[in-house]
Amino acid sequence: MIQEKLPIICPGEILKEEFLDELNLSEYRLAKEIGVPARRINEIVHGKRAITADTAIRLARYFSTTPEFWMNLQSHYELDKTREMLNGKIDRDIKPYQKAA
Repeated sequence: MIQEKLPIICPGEILKEEFLDELNLSEYRLAKEIGVPARRINEIVHGKRAITADTAIRLARYFSTTPEFWMNLQSHYELDKTREMLNGKIDRDIKPYQKAA
């Protein structure tokens, strides 16, 4: 059975679809409400910028979530993208540590 991979979703896509679109908020309004440049939100939404700890704290406060929610989205995204980019190279090149007999 061939397992189909799910597409990698960037945190900005979650921000846009699950928060901005659902709440009918513009990127500009969100930026002003959380005190960041509008360009920062735009770049996050378009996958050109990562969510930093500072932004995670601001988003968490505004949307009544947790900073960990936003940071976890970002870290999972980065891990998935790196795994895809390496395409098994690490598994081929690095052998797990084994204690000497």
